[in-house]
Amino acid sequence: MATYDFDQDNGVDLVVGALDNALYDSDIPKVIQSEATQQLSQDIPTDVRDYISYFYSVFLAKKNHEMHACYESSFNKLTDKYYRNSAWPEAETIAPLVNHDLFFLAIYKELYFRHCYSKLQPTKEQRVQSYENYCEFFRLVLNSDDIARNDVQLPTHYIWDVIDEFIYQFQSFCTYRNRLSKKSEQELNFLKQNCQVWNSYDVLNVLYSLIQKSKMIDQLKAAKQGQDPNTVAGDFGKLQIYRALGYFSIIGLLRVHCLLGDFTLALQMLEHVDSAKQLFLPRLTACYLSKNYYVGFAYMMLRRYSDAINTFVPALDVIARTKQLNSKSSQFDQFSKKVDQIYALMTICYAVCQKSESASQNLHNTMREKYGEQLAVISHGGPEALSVVEELFVFGCPKFINALTDYEVEEEPQLHHREIFMLDIKNQLAAPVVRSYMKLYTTMSIEKLGTFLQVDTATLRRQLIVAKQKSKQYRNTSGSLLEGEITNSSDLDFALHRDVIKIAEAKTSRKYADWFVRNTYKYHSLQDQSRT
Repeated sequence: MATYDFDQDNGVDLVVGALDNALYDSDIPKVIQSEATQQLSQDIPTDVRDYISYFYSVFLAKKNHEMHACYESSFNKLTDKYYRNSAWPEAETIAPLVNHDLFFLAIYKELYFRHCYSKLQPTKEQRVQSYENYCEFFRLVLNSDDIARNDVQLPTHYIWDVIDEFIYQFQSFCTYRNRLSKKSEQELNFLKQNCQVWNSYDVLNVLYSLIQKSKMIDQLKAAKQGQDPNTVAGDFGKLQIYRALGYFSIIGLLRVHCLLGDFTLALQMLEHVDSAKQLFLPRLTACYLSKNYYVGFAYMMLRRYSDAINTFVPALDVIARTKQLNSKSSQFDQFSKKVDQIYALMTICYAVCQKSESASQNLHNTMREKYGEQLAVISHGGPEALSVVEELFVFGCPKFINALTDYEVEEEPQLHHREIFMLDIKNQLAAPVVRSYMKLYTTMSIEKLGTFLQVDTATLRRQLIVAKQKSKQYRNTSGSLLEGEITNSSDLDFALHRDVIKIAEAKTSRKYADWFVRNTYKYHSLQDQSRT
């Protein structure tokens, strides 16, 4: 297996004078520059060569801020200028510019294949090559002592993107592999020959290994108990790259287990994460949004709709507060799509709960602007409501994957999970209609309610039992995400005594302070408009 070796002398020479320049050209040592010029293809623009050389120099100098700029800004600008419709140069082509550094070449290849996925249509060969590069990247991280000895550092944002993209490409390959009807005989043979590529065992093994290498669970437990995490972190867990990879791998496992349909295990992965409140790492919007999305969705699939809402709301609040900053990010489109998905799922949860949850008035207004019509249809029940819920679910849910490969039968895991979810929703949608009539009374006969609903007494009794049962949900109050106590998720409670329904409405006191603050802002806004 290849090992990672820094050339410290060349590293120092390469960095001299480079960090204050927008481009890195004249400060590259003459010998290396001459060798690179001879071996590089003449088709590579000078800007790109300078960029790669500068990127490598700040990598050796452990300048995270400059590396982040190279990754987040310069790479995208050069892509738009030269590689909008084509791939970046092969890693072998640019290797002389970076001293044939194995680890940096693995980083470059990761960006190379990510560009193929985002801007182009990756070929089946590129899918396999990208998987092999991830294997090489993680082998170097997990098995090479040189990474720790040289205290290699990477921007935290980039480390998150590596884990995120690793899982995305795993998900993409599983979807590609399972679409058998669109495969030629040649493609099927290729997949069978590469049956171990992007298999779920390897993906899970990488994530669990990174957590173990960094001792991240022990660090989170120590932080929860008020201890110094470094006392249990070990030699690797103290280092920035391992600490970030370990933490983000926990979030990655949450996502993978959701994609595989194991929602209980997904929530178990975060047993210690929330309690520690990300003590080690800066909060990344992308990571926080992803975590809350998958936690909220797992709660939905476990029929804990109130917990789902209470998970979605903080993520939407963060996005709303940082919208102006996020609009400058290269991931703004991804944020926007994820936010729309969360609002779609939250619309279902609100319709099912029939109870006001902890969301600001602005979030309520945004949800009604986006999905107000759908919410109204769902609240009236009936066949149309089912189709609307199904439409929202399909849009908002993640793209499930099938871990097992059957090259004879094409399976659709998303259809399977959708059918399971809709079974519960069918029983839930009768409840809002029943509640709408009961809100008008404190007591009423079952016969009278049956007349309103135009159903017989026996059918209505069954509907009332279902409504009573579905109004009770587990709700997290403290402890791990899976813990909770049974609470009433509806703002209406009732009891059936013989043929009489006794109804009690749980009234929530109005938040007068919020009302006054909100209307004060409106008043000041009107004043400003009148003055202009």
